[in-house]
Amino acid sequence: MPLVTADDGVKLYYEETGTGTPILFVHEFAGDHRSWEPQLRYFGRLYRCIAFNARGYPPSEVPESEDKYSQARARDDLRAVLDGLGIAQAHIVGLSMGGFATLHFGLAYPDRALSLVVAGCGYGAEPARRQQFREEVERTANAIAKDGMARVSESYALGPARVQFQNKDPRGWAEFVRQLAEHSSRGSAATMRGVQAKRPSLYDLVGPMSELRVPTLILTGDEDEPCLDPALLLKRTIPSAGLVVFPKSGHTINLEEPDLFNEACARFFHQVEAGRWGMRDPRASLGSILENRGS
Repeated sequence: MPLVTADDGVKLYYEETGTGTPILFVHEFAGDHRSWEPQLRYFGRLYRCIAFNARGYPPSEVPESEDKYSQARARDDLRAVLDGLGIAQAHIVGLSMGGFATLHFGLAYPDRALSLVVAGCGYGAEPARRQQFREEVERTANAIAKDGMARVSESYALGPARVQFQNKDPRGWAEFVRQLAEHSSRGSAATMRGVQAKRPSLYDLVGPMSELRVPTLILTGDEDEPCLDPALLLKRTIPSAGLVVFPKSGHTINLEEPDLFNEACARFFHQVEAGRWGMRDPRASLGSILENRGS
């Protein structure tokens, strides 16, 4: 079984395919390495693609102590995978929980990232909804611990930003639910409490994000309400960021709209590799509507 070892000794499972420039895929809370299958098949033709399971997601180890789960550990686990595979730099692609880890990785280790794709990132970030988010996270974690992931998966997969996937692709959504039901109840509850509930708000990271120079692509669905305003925050704050909004789309956009997702990422990678993904032109941020006040 292919495993790498995190800084604190936790074993992380990974799969890879293809050769060439590396891409590391980082899954969301409700996903695992299997969630990236449409991307591995597409990008594996031209790139070395790696998808791994976060701690708490078998076959990766499931630490018992909740102290082993945090945003910092999630961030550093990305570095552990790269180090374990002898990869100096890679394109990093993350969705939701994985999008947060990708962003934090770029802030902490910018020299290790060729680029960042931050998709579906923003749950719990808005200051006015922080308390609501924490309360919902705690209720969900309690339900998982009490009833098990197999049962909770049925309701979790019908969240307000998941029904778009069900409506568009019932067969794909059903596979998503089956895989979610297989997750570790202990690992999922600990991830909820240690990573989701305690991570800092994006609005508290404006300073560091304004200094980020790694090429960054922000992706979101237009019906993924908790991520819309945070996506605009990311775009407006990170000077190297571009933003793509998928129409009539929810949270699980890499599975819900795999063709659009792959095309957006591919065009981004090509521009980065050609040296054509630059910083935002200062003239685009002058604050006026029509006038060029910089003249």
